[in-house]
Amino acid sequence: MKTLNHLALTAALTLTAPSYAADPSGGWTTSWYASPQAAWGADFPLPTGVPAALERQTVRETARISAGGTRVRIVLSNRYGQRPIVIGEARVARAGAPADAALALSFGGKPAAVIPAGSPLISDPVDLRVDALEKLTVGVYLPQATPLNTFHWGAQQTADIVDGNAVRAATPKDAQAMHGRALLSAILVDASGGKGAVAVLGDSITDGNGSTPDGDRRWPDYLAARLSADGVAVVNAGISGARLLGDRMGVNAAARFEQDVLGQPGVKAVVVLLGINDIGWPQSAFAPDEPPMRAERMIAVYRQLIAQARVRGVRIVGATLLPFEGALHGTPLKGYYTPAKDAVRREVNRWIRDGGEFDAVVDFDKALRDPARPARMLPRYDSGDHLHPGDAGYEAMANEVAADVLP
Repeated sequence: MKTLNHLALTAALTLTAPSYAADPSGGWTTSWYASPQAAWGADFPLPTGVPAALERQTVRETARISAGGTRVRIVLSNRYGQRPIVIGEARVARAGAPADAALALSFGGKPAAVIPAGSPLISDPVDLRVDALEKLTVGVYLPQATPLNTFHWGAQQTADIVDGNAVRAATPKDAQAMHGRALLSAILVDASGGKGAVAVLGDSITDGNGSTPDGDRRWPDYLAARLSADGVAVVNAGISGARLLGDRMGVNAAARFEQDVLGQPGVKAVVVLLGINDIGWPQSAFAPDEPPMRAERMIAVYRQLIAQARVRGVRIVGATLLPFEGALHGTPLKGYYTPAKDAVRREVNRWIRDGGEFDAVVDFDKALRDPARPARMLPRYDSGDHLHPGDAGYEAMANEVAADVLP
């Protein structure tokens, strides 16, 4: 323990602020992303799905990148941590590769590092040529007791927790499955000559709730497959439960827009599909004491996002909110949908379509609604909970994003 504490102190004293521009020869672009969020307490209706802490264990997470490149960098996050996290060793490999194919990650030239509280940690570049839509596995060994205050809920991708240092193991034995994400927040690629990235700011619909687990069938995944031939990356900044105004399952949209979207290298456009939880949460089990949402409050936040994007020269595309009649009915979360709440959704959608304030509009509502019952999603697109699409619905959403709405 004395050695590890000495390591933590030394790394903390020598660590400099991470910078994507540290290697001026690289054209770095975010090729995969999972928005960090703060772990919540037991008083919330949903479990976090990740352990409260890890110690002398390895976390192995797999992710499918969107754009390819000649080198990669791995980004780990301690955004909501209250104390530094010690990284004993970390490696990256193509998913399913032999154990000896895992490449060591370094941080400032060293194999171990410390992530300060509230900060990211960016690896040095790794010479690993990757193709678009390729899957990578990142293993991180945590030698000390590490509270998981920062995580990503609803990953739609199974990760492994393994006792001991298993960063070099291809197929760890006795692994414990984890269905959220911990530590890994981004994979950057050196995509010199690429066309940048499109980010998506969203909630559980963007996060892929209702899609086939481990299948990469979120709507941003389908969009990434469409855009990969053109060298365009897709940055998925969806957080299940995210809202324009409220916190709890992730901070509000304006608070995270800079870190999750505008600050991601290579982002040239963003699609905003966010707001259904602002309407559905009040007076449900999620937020029983919150007053009903008003459209003008949501529109004020959209305008702030538009202003932030314009200042940074990023094209911003508004997406209409999906129909949700019957959402979560028959569950402990009943009350998420009411006709009065749907009236707010329709008012917001009218502003998105006709307000003329976004640079372009994607009409997901029109694409997925049942013409015979416009407040409800078409059955063939519905995952079954009447809130989230299934695989077919997510594919239809990606197909609705026309080429002319992007740069």
